[in-house]
Amino acid sequence: MNHTTSAAAPQRMAAPAPGAGLSVFPRRSVLAVLVCWLLVVFDGYDLIVYGTVQGSLISDTGWGLTKATAGTIGSMAFIGMMIGAVFAGRMSDTWGRRRTIIGCAVVFSVFTILCAFAPNAPVFGGLRLLAGIGLGGLVPSANALVAELVPEKWRSTIATLMMSGVPIGGSIAALVGIPLIPAFGWPAMFLVAVVALLVVIPLGIRYLPETLAPGHKGEARGQVAKEAVGFGSLLRAPYLGTSLLFAIGTLVTLFAWYGLGTWLPNLMQLAGYNLGSALTFALALNLGAVAGSVLTAWAGTRFGPIPTAIAAAAVAAVGLLVLVTGPPVAVVYLMLVLAGVGTHGTQCLIIAAVASHYPAHLRGTALGWALGVGRIGAVAAPQAGGLLLAAGLGVNSNFLAFAGAAAAAAVLLAAVGTKIKKSTAVGVSNV
Repeated sequence: MNHTTSAAAPQRMAAPAPGAGLSVFPRRSVLAVLVCWLLVVFDGYDLIVYGTVQGSLISDTGWGLTKATAGTIGSMAFIGMMIGAVFAGRMSDTWGRRRTIIGCAVVFSVFTILCAFAPNAPVFGGLRLLAGIGLGGLVPSANALVAELVPEKWRSTIATLMMSGVPIGGSIAALVGIPLIPAFGWPAMFLVAVVALLVVIPLGIRYLPETLAPGHKGEARGQVAKEAVGFGSLLRAPYLGTSLLFAIGTLVTLFAWYGLGTWLPNLMQLAGYNLGSALTFALALNLGAVAGSVLTAWAGTRFGPIPTAIAAAAVAAVGLLVLVTGPPVAVVYLMLVLAGVGTHGTQCLIIAAVASHYPAHLRGTALGWALGVGRIGAVAAPQAGGLLLAAGLGVNSNFLAFAGAAAAAAVLLAAVGTKIKKSTAVGVSNV
């Protein structure tokens, strides 16, 4: 039997039965998950790459950028991501995961490549916004697809590991930037997206299946053709309170994570380190995030995604507060690793919790809602960082702002956990 999927006629696949083991995790599902992960890697690269070139854009382009305007340009991709996350999550529930994923990947790759040829700051910012639409749409669509391909008992673990692609992409951006920017200039960093366009997207066309579209007749396990889909279903009982808390928790988490991703190299240069050293600090943050993806995948399976997310957010807050004290360089590296573990780990666990909490016909919409509203934090973070620096409040003001966001995430997730426990207890008492 041929297990590959034709590009012309993608095969529909039902999710494995709940609680099934890896023995029912077929080869084509493994390949599909791997392709989704590779696309998330490039998603992460294209997001974090702006932080690696920000100093060069300010000093080398002649565009007249200041710290504040550089922050505004940094926010453009996140505005696009907010748009993409909201609409792509809904689209993937309606039109199918496969075509939404591939479409988003094409959009972010093409517009990232075009950034290398931008003649001025407004055009560059506009291209970043358009790339952001694809970047924001990919993650909820890919997570919704993967959640339907893996056994339910592995769903939280795989969702968390999937998101390791974001900091791995960010790590690649930092590593590539150390030799590439001095040798070829900042535009070369955006041309790396050619690899996604010419290699990974064709793999997606070949190997990504189309899962059974929720709400259509014949869905696996007799799913609910008459169930309501869309954002209205999320914003009424029994989901309203949890949906709002997940969204605001995502907002503050992304404020911390993308604020650090955008400003960290520049902050460390302002603190007196050269570009190479500043990029190694960014690498420490992203490697911590990679480690956080693995650690939180294990801990989330063992202790549950919400309790683990609360602990991860608290770790990030503490690590960032320590940076304010001006510790030795070795401690700075360690705290940045912990900040990466905590901020990105929290976001991974929120995604895992959302994917597990909502039924299949709302999963893509719920992920798009949480990530779409959450992108407000990603939009605000570059702006806030630039404004704090422009106001003369110094590097530590950024670390304090991001630490406060991580602490707020811990509080909001504790509220989510309490609400879910109460609703579960009510459900049990009514049985």
